[in-house]
Parts: sequence; C-alpha cells; structure tokens
Amino acid sequence: MNILESLGKLVQESGFAMMFTGDGWKNLVMIIIACVLLYLGIKKQYEPLLMVGIAMGCLLANVSALGGFSEALYHQELWDEFLTEGGAHYHSYGYILANGGLIDILYMGVKAGLYPCLIFIGIGAMTDFGPLISNPKSLLLGAAAQFGVFFAFFGATLLGFNGNEAASIGIIGGADGPTAILTTTKLAPHLLGPIAVAAYSYMALIPMIQPPLMKALTTKEERSVKMEQLRVVSKTEKILFPIIVTIFVVLLLPSTAPLIGCLMFGNLLKESGVTERLSDVAQNALMNIVTLFLGISVGATMVGSNFLSLQTIYIVVLGLIAFSFSTIGGLLVGKLMYKLSGGKINPLIGSAGVSAVPMAARVSQKVGQQENPSNFLLMHAMGPNVAGVIGSAIAAGFLMSVFGG
Repeated sequence: MNILESLGKLVQESGFAMMFTGDGWKNLVMIIIACVLLYLGIKKQYEPLLMVGIAMGCLLANVSALGGFSEALYHQELWDEFLTEGGAHYHSYGYILANGGLIDILYMGVKAGLYPCLIFIGIGAMTDFGPLISNPKSLLLGAAAQFGVFFAFFGATLLGFNGNEAASIGIIGGADGPTAILTTTKLAPHLLGPIAVAAYSYMALIPMIQPPLMKALTTKEERSVKMEQLRVVSKTEKILFPIIVTIFVVLLLPSTAPLIGCLMFGNLLKESGVTERLSDVAQNALMNIVTLFLGISVGATMVGSNFLSLQTIYIVVLGLIAFSFSTIGGLLVGKLMYKLSGGKINPLIGSAGVSAVPMAARVSQKVGQQENPSNFLLMHAMGPNVAGVIGSAIAAGFLMSVFGG
C-alpha cells in the first residue's frame, strides 16, 4: 500500500468522514450544540459550574462516536440491559463496573441517585433558613410555585408521554437541577439528557424569563411595596428547624427521605456550630467534586442518535411552560397575600418560590428596586426561595412515590 492509499484509508476511517454517513450528521449537530452550551456557560456565565461540564461531556461523547471510540467512554447497550427487567444483568452495577468505560463508571453515581443527594448536602450547608423561619407564610409561596410542575405533567400526558416521563418533565418547573436529575434517573432515565439541559438552562435564564411575567401580573403599586424588617431568628430555632422538618416531611412522605434528609443534614452541619470543618467540606470540596462528575456524565448521555428527536423539542417547550407557570403560581398567591395583608406583602417575592437559590430572590430584589430604589426585598424573597427547595423535593418525592413503585 503506497502513501496515497494509506492517507485515503485514514481519511475514510476518520471521524470527519463519518460526519456524512448514516447518523453522523446527528453527532455533528450535537457537537455544534455542545459548543453553543460552552459559549453560554463561559461567555454568558449561564450556570457555568454545571453547564461547562455538561457541554464538555456532550462534546466528548459525540466526537468519540464519530471516531468509532464511543465504547471507550459510554455503552448505551449496557444501560439498556441494566434497565431491562428480567435480564441477566438487571440492576447489576458490578457488570457495569467490569465492562463499562469511564463515563459508564461515573454515570453509576447518577443512576444510583448519589450525586444529586450529595449536592443537596452542600446546598443545605449553604442555605440560611432564617427568612423562612421568621416568616412561615413563605411556605405557601414555595408551595404555590410548584403549580407549573403539575401543569406541565398533565400537558406531557396529553402529548403522549407516559406517567413516568410526564413526571420527569414536569419537575423541570421546580427549577431545581439535582431534583430533576434524581427524579428522571428513577423514572425515565432515557430522557436524562434533554431534561437536565432544559432544567439548568431555564435556571440560568431566570433573569430573562421571570421579569416580564412579574411586570405583567403585578401593578406598579404592588411592586413598590416596602416590607417590614424580618425578626431576628434565634440559634435554637435554626438548629431545631432541620430536625423538625426531617421528622415531619419524611413521616408524611417517605420517598422524600433522600433529598429532604440530605438537605437538612447539610443545614444542620452549618447551624449546629460544632461541625464547621464538615460544613466547609460540604459547601466547597464535596460540591465541586460531585459537580464535576455529575456534569460530564450527564452530558455524555446526549449522543446524537438518542438526543435529536421530536420528543426532545416537546421536553424543551414543556420545560419552559412548567417554569413559567411555577413563576405565575407564586406571583398569584403573592397577590392574594398582598390583598389579605392590606398591602403589606410585596407579591414580587412570590416569583422567588421556585427553588433556584439565590438567583430567583435576586431577581425579585432587582425588579422591586426598579419601581422603588429604596426597596430591599432580598431577605423577604429568600423565605419563599428556600421554601421552594423544600417544595420541589416534596413534589419530586410525591411523583416518585406514585410512579416509581
């Protein structure tokens, strides 16, 4: 074989040639999408800590697929067998560990629900429930902001998704990435890629999505309301809160134990005052390590042959609807509380009932100050915001208990 023939064979067997054969164009499209996600994460700083990892995982998986080396990273057939009830390797992590590639091994933490729960420990350690304890009515706003979850669930069923798939799509409305990932891995793992991307994309786009809805549903007078300063919450209250919530919520809905338990455990590490080192690890080292593994393993499931479909478009649209109606639900209950309180509650804090902490609360603060520069709603909005974290976990637990059994 001469040099020209060797070069010709090299070109024919390269990933560049594969772009134009079979489903290669799908991998090419996904490579472009991965680059767009990298741009949004790096340049626009849309949820960069996870978006960059998801984008890089997507890029790596699709480039490897074109080069014929996808099996060195991720084996979809292994996971299909893993999920096939009655199969020889049904739910066999040992088989995955022995025969899988790098991403397969990392993905085990996603499928087992390990990564989202570890992230919730970190979230709990970074969360101050003081505003919620000071103003318990905030729980109503956090609950109202879960309206979009169930609205999108029923919309998904009308479009032909089964119960498990519709529940996974609906949870996007909670604006909580780890909760969406955990719910999807338990109920509809084949939809993990588009649901994860939709959930984190809409979380990142909160400053663009929420303000038009907030201004459309509230009046200038309502947006200008200045709220009274919150009372000071004692150390004892902050320590008792995660213990009481864990007991009550888990007894009420046992399926919430992984998320609520980890969230409250992380918060107790922070508030107890005797585990500073553990709290610091949860907030920093643990969160960073798990985010690395979670992002790249979720992104690697976005292979072109699985991701590019009409189903994905439906998920993206339904996710936007879910998130929008969650915001609307919080605002409408906020307006009701404004009326019942005689104009003492600013309804803008209702939009912070989605669980994107603290971004949603900051948006409430920003829109409120646009109407009244002396208005400071941040701490008031943090109450519904952290209530939304609890609310989305409860909504997810409810859906998993109904469809996961």
